[in-house]
Amino acid sequence: MNDWWKEAVIYQIYPRSFQDTTGNGVGDIKGIISKVSYLKSLGVDAVWLSPIFTSPMKDMGYDVSHYTSIDPLFGTMQDFDHLVDSLHRNEIKIIIDQVLSHSSNQHEAFIKSAQSKASLTADWYVWADPKEDGSPPNNWLSVFGGSAWEWEPQRRQYYLHNFLKSQPDFNFHNIEVQKYLLNIVKFWLDKGVDGFRLDTVNYYFHDKSLRDNPISPKEFIKPPVNSYYMQNHIHSINQEENLKFLQSLRKLMDSYSGKTLIGEIGDSHRAIDIMKQYTKDSRLHMSYSFELLGKEFSSAFIRKTIESFFDDDTESWPCWSFSNHDVVRHVSRWDESESEEFAKLTCALLLSFKGTICLYQGEELGQTETKMEYDELRDPPGIRFWPEDKGRDGCRTPMTWENNSIHGGFSKADPWLPVKEQQLAKSANLQERNANSVLNFYKKMIAFRRMDAALSKGNQTFISEENDLLIFFREYKSHNTLCIFNLNKEKIIWSKPDNLPVKNSLSSGIKIKDNHIEFSKFAFMIIQGFKGDLEN
Repeated sequence: MNDWWKEAVIYQIYPRSFQDTTGNGVGDIKGIISKVSYLKSLGVDAVWLSPIFTSPMKDMGYDVSHYTSIDPLFGTMQDFDHLVDSLHRNEIKIIIDQVLSHSSNQHEAFIKSAQSKASLTADWYVWADPKEDGSPPNNWLSVFGGSAWEWEPQRRQYYLHNFLKSQPDFNFHNIEVQKYLLNIVKFWLDKGVDGFRLDTVNYYFHDKSLRDNPISPKEFIKPPVNSYYMQNHIHSINQEENLKFLQSLRKLMDSYSGKTLIGEIGDSHRAIDIMKQYTKDSRLHMSYSFELLGKEFSSAFIRKTIESFFDDDTESWPCWSFSNHDVVRHVSRWDESESEEFAKLTCALLLSFKGTICLYQGEELGQTETKMEYDELRDPPGIRFWPEDKGRDGCRTPMTWENNSIHGGFSKADPWLPVKEQQLAKSANLQERNANSVLNFYKKMIAFRRMDAALSKGNQTFISEENDLLIFFREYKSHNTLCIFNLNKEKIIWSKPDNLPVKNSLSSGIKIKDNHIEFSKFAFMIIQGFKGDLEN
């Protein structure tokens, strides 16, 4: 079906840390191929690969120097073709990252652009003259710290970089740039990929007048660790021209059958509104948000986030996740005890939401954040903002496949990031033979979602979030499913409706009495076939 993505459970693979087959300490494409049977047993519908393109790896592949070749670190194009074929034979779709907002400064087009204002690619990037005092043209800041402008002595101009100075931003106002990037997308579509996860999709266009950004509407008791968040980025990102380009991109996608676009929406002020805007009127199929990737975890916040997305538009579609390669793993972020009970609760909760679901590798093991030392870091923001912000390396450490093998079975060589005892204790081999493990619960919950039409297709209606007991219905035609989650660390007593069925349910940590149900901390119950009424 062409809208398969609406019901999909997507599994994000960070290739550097999945499986190494070459013995260089870095994961590779053949390593992913060797684990396709694992992905099949997990029950996911698609995988999303973080970048595998040729890159100097200043930002671990999100700085692309050649868009239509595979970096030798990961393998060859033949390996990639084999991966696509292997996944498709196992009925798993493949989605690849596309970093279109910026390239590496080692990209041929940027090298030529930096050398001369008369080069063929002179206007492919965002260049601006300095102010009279030699300072940058405006106050725009980089997500990775400091000014978003870097001086290039060859041109006597500044160039824009919303991220590292080695990641110059493309000038999307140049039609030739748009054509070039659309041709890259077409290349990978012709290779058989099923879709794209578009990195920083709302960063494509900039204000041509280069107006200063105003201060953030948020009030800070003291400045944040990263000064980037002190601005409201109304001119450097989220421009109206973005929407027209996305329609051109969507037109290309629609010329193929069954393809999908997921756009990463990064904005600290109005992300939900932008998510909705970007997924209507033949733009993106769905938007990937950071709203549930932050520090706040409460019933009220979850209800507000989901209801605000669906409050006025049925056409827009979200992709929800709790963890990814950019944030602290959610079991560590939200639960100080890093318990298996919490890992199972969040699995059941996420997979009960209306929308497409994305899981991050290791999440299905209940994996925790790796505690990093400064000399172990590889992530530029972590190195820059240490120790106030320890960066993203802690969530990127290698998968642990076998607890009794060197480096957890990830590699025979010292891995690019360390494998530590806390992560080894959650290795896949230990969990596969434990019926009550987090891994086996993920398998059960993914299968439960797939066979329950209400969970996979239905509307979501919230009933209550009082005292962090989150209750909502999922409804699809004649299918009704009631979901109850105790997000508390305390036991909660819930009055049981007389006609509450309990046979067709999936639960953990509950005790059913005559007229009530006891929910222990992080307990939940997902009940099929409930047709009664609950008071709001």
